[in-house]
Amino acid sequence: MIYSLNGIWQAKLNDGTVHSMSLPGTLDENKIGYPDRGDRQWHPDAGLGNAEAAFDPQAQIRTRFTRKYTYEGAVSISKRMTYQPPKGARVFLEAERARWLTLLIDGVKIPHFTMPSLSTPHVFEITGRLNGDNEVTLISDNSYPDMPHDSIVYSSAATDETQTNWNGILGYFRLCVKEQVFCSSVRIYPKGRTVTVIVEICAGVPYDGEVTLESAALKKPASKAVSLTEGISVVVFDELPVAEEVQLWDEYEGNLYQMTAKLTGLEAKTVTFGVRDFGSDGGGRLAVNGRTIFLRSEANCAVFPETGYPPMSEAEWLDILKQYQSYGVNCVRFHSYCPPEAAFAAADRLGMMMQPELSHWNPETAFESEESFYYYRQEMRQILLNMANHPSFVMMTFGNELQAGDLGHTRMRKLLAEAHELDATRLYAEGSNVHYGRHEMELDSDFYTSQRYSSDVLRGTYAGQDKENPRLGGYVNNRYPDARMNYNAAMECIRSVYDRPVFSFEVGQFEVLPDFDELKDFKGITDPVNLRIVQESVEKLGLTGEWKRYVEASGELARIGYREEIEAAMRTEKLSGISLLGLQDFPGQGTALVGMMNSHLRPKAFPFAAPKAFKSFFCDQLPLVLLPKYTYEAGEQLVADVMVANYGKRDITGPVIYELKGTGVSLGGTLPGRICPVGRLTKAGTLEISTDTIDFAVRLDLIVRIGDISNTYRVWVYPPSMPVCPPGIYETRVFDQKTEAVLKKGGKVYLAPPSSKENLPFSIQAQFTTDFWSVGTFSVQEGGMGQLIDADHPLFANFPTETHTNWQWWPMASQRAIIFKEPVKAMITEMDSYAYMRPMAQLLECRCGNGSLILSSMGLQDLQQYPEARALLGAIYQYMDSELFKPEQELEAAMIRELVR
Repeated sequence: MIYSLNGIWQAKLNDGTVHSMSLPGTLDENKIGYPDRGDRQWHPDAGLGNAEAAFDPQAQIRTRFTRKYTYEGAVSISKRMTYQPPKGARVFLEAERARWLTLLIDGVKIPHFTMPSLSTPHVFEITGRLNGDNEVTLISDNSYPDMPHDSIVYSSAATDETQTNWNGILGYFRLCVKEQVFCSSVRIYPKGRTVTVIVEICAGVPYDGEVTLESAALKKPASKAVSLTEGISVVVFDELPVAEEVQLWDEYEGNLYQMTAKLTGLEAKTVTFGVRDFGSDGGGRLAVNGRTIFLRSEANCAVFPETGYPPMSEAEWLDILKQYQSYGVNCVRFHSYCPPEAAFAAADRLGMMMQPELSHWNPETAFESEESFYYYRQEMRQILLNMANHPSFVMMTFGNELQAGDLGHTRMRKLLAEAHELDATRLYAEGSNVHYGRHEMELDSDFYTSQRYSSDVLRGTYAGQDKENPRLGGYVNNRYPDARMNYNAAMECIRSVYDRPVFSFEVGQFEVLPDFDELKDFKGITDPVNLRIVQESVEKLGLTGEWKRYVEASGELARIGYREEIEAAMRTEKLSGISLLGLQDFPGQGTALVGMMNSHLRPKAFPFAAPKAFKSFFCDQLPLVLLPKYTYEAGEQLVADVMVANYGKRDITGPVIYELKGTGVSLGGTLPGRICPVGRLTKAGTLEISTDTIDFAVRLDLIVRIGDISNTYRVWVYPPSMPVCPPGIYETRVFDQKTEAVLKKGGKVYLAPPSSKENLPFSIQAQFTTDFWSVGTFSVQEGGMGQLIDADHPLFANFPTETHTNWQWWPMASQRAIIFKEPVKAMITEMDSYAYMRPMAQLLECRCGNGSLILSSMGLQDLQQYPEARALLGAIYQYMDSELFKPEQELEAAMIRELVR
């Protein structure tokens, strides 16, 4: 029998004030607490204790969303209760999710019946304590006394960067009235075509009877006679055979069954479960039911801005997980927290895999304090016990980016051993990205997930650490682009010491500029002050009317970056998958708007964020064309191997059909039929296309199909050229007296200084991609967010381009961008990080003196080894030599003299 405790309670804060509080709910939701303060902002070094400077407590919070109400400490939540339970019954008070919770009835402290944690329900036995007139008090404390406070509030379980360090009670809040003897849990552990069932019985008095298990999934019912003494006992049914017709739970297939445990003369207990195996395929790859899979994971960082905590209902989680699936996700990693059970129940139904973590982020001394080891050991056990029947729960790590000494690692190994003993149906690792991949491999972990192993990286973009060279790290920004990059060399290095599954960690992190239309969606406990500050900067610069073009251009470029990261992982034969960060915006850590979805988990209102577009390359079966480059001169042969990544549930057969199509071009061919088996990366042949017949600059789509799957790549072809400056144009690298004299006489000047800090003192080092995560976290990067290109400008008539950066812009986009004091009209604007919002450009035209000038910061003269740079330079010359070259804006010579040395 259930007795709800939902309703109005009295909440007393440490300052003595008393407030009415509706439960379930949080102080924030009840508008109880204090104003959020500027000195509570996040700092990237705060967890290490070496933050450079304190924030002004009165300042607006620029680094994350602002809580409307905040409170850290104990709150006493009380109510006079008139409920009187039936005689002889056992009574339990249950709170599904809370912080540190203490229960007092009439001033008497009641111990927990089961070990509490932040991730699992709090249960107290209060049998004999209620008489129909009792004062019930719950002390909820989000300062975590006698717990690893810093490791908890740094984690996604309690950080104000995402979930918030809320205080209150969530989910079910109730009294459960039980018989003297009852079945407290039924846990089912599948293995092959059998299940082992553990029935836990809680006996308040001795009990003799029979335990019977019934399920459509069992070959036949099973029963055991038991004679139990007072206390908690377990009855184990070892390796019961399942029925022949049982359908296995699998990726996309939420095949679920029920099992009922009946105790003679007592109330039965029914649970839901699935039959599946999850582990290695024997070759170091992840497998479901023996079938090799490729993990397409996304990090959920507990960003729920309306409530400040994860949803507690299955319906809400069904909506969230369906959104993820629409983008191609097949596994959700819960960054340093474990979601409520409703999330696993929803994932069970959808065939979504789940990877929770302990509420643990300690970048120095993980598990080394006694309170830390004790608490996290209990949290791990409680998660495994409470979530045991969820087939979607396939992996777990003990926290995010943990670092520790010998003691901490010894304790990690102990936790691994205990997890394996308690539940062998799941995989475990000591942490996600432990020591940032720079520590020796933990061989006891069942899988390895990191950004690198030693010096071998497993992702294509990461933050640089060198202020003298602020360019982002990784091949995407430092190697001329192709579609052949993989991590085979890194995997060979890993395989020399480790033979278990490996997948990459927090890949992507490409920023997108904010869409201010989203601001109207904030109606809950947080206020996006940080985004409003950016909006004010945009308004001051006069960019409001064209801002959506900025958002679109940055978003398109971010998606290009995500696609390259994903396909590079899929081109790696021994890699088990990729874990992204992320598809959802992250509101904190300096504001990291890296998502295709906004912080409300809704697709952004732009074509770049369409789920179908992202899923076209984030999927289980995909042809991959290993292009040696994206730009060609007419007459070159386009030659590329075609691979097929098949991690679906059926072989792919048929010929490879390829087409190269665009304005005035239609070429193609067919490769012989192939069988591409499940679980493998298969070479399907080599395509060859001659570009001899193309005699103009053109943007083309290379489309490859095999069976019912396809992929599309964009390539560019330019006529052969060695551009020469026309006689009527003065080309110079410096803005000197001679240049000014030409302008004074009404001449045309192409000003193209070397793309260096010395020649362009007021400039930044741009890069191909948008920012990595945020400049608030990684301040070494200079802030470029990619190019916004005036694609309709006549200069680009002979240089086909979109309005956003694409691969043909790589050599030029990787150069410097000039910073102006005021906004200027440019053919190529360099968009800036929203942390700075500086007016910047790489190519502009203007009237200067009596003449006309084009200013380029891209150093095209030094990029003539690239056909795209030659083509762009030729397009500039053609435009300047035409009647169309009539700049409208005027810039003073003094300004240009200051910008160009």
